[in-house]
Amino acid sequence: MDILSIIIISIGLAMDCFAVSISKGIYTKKYFFWLTFRMALLFGLFQAVMPLIGYAAGISFVKLMTSYDHWLAFGLLSIIGVKMVVEGLKTVDPESNKVSNPFNWISLISLAFATSIDALATGIVFVPYPELILKAVAIIGCISFGFTFIGMYIGVHFGKRFHVKVEVIGGIILIGIGLKILIEHLYS
Repeated sequence: MDILSIIIISIGLAMDCFAVSISKGIYTKKYFFWLTFRMALLFGLFQAVMPLIGYAAGISFVKLMTSYDHWLAFGLLSIIGVKMVVEGLKTVDPESNKVSNPFNWISLISLAFATSIDALATGIVFVPYPELILKAVAIIGCISFGFTFIGMYIGVHFGKRFHVKVEVIGGIILIGIGLKILIEHLYS
């Protein structure tokens, strides 16, 4: 696996953060730098720590996985990708997502956790690449942090005129990366 693949995986994982931050921006209709920074920091931190936890769990059974790790990576990324595509195609009632303070700690922590569950499973993908895990964690966290800031800006400034299903794009990216890993291992 190379750095470009890690960046692409990171972008795919950051799509959940991006989508949530767009919806927060649409809801608040005003850009608050420090509140956005707090949200981006939480999202980036959770997105970075979860793959590390998944990696640590995966190491405990690495010897069992070496013969089929590429299939596992393909399966996990495909399942996560399909889940993201399905969730992205669902229509959500915007009234059901409204809370009194969209930036309260409980709301942000629960969203950070929910958006990073797929990153937990993705950590297993890095078990065959122990030399890359720290780089991957840093890249995933930074890209999620950045995408959260960008998403808030887009949500606030473009509001409801922006109708791209970013979860679908992220899911397709993750499926593509899983397919790339599978093809690389089958032909090497």
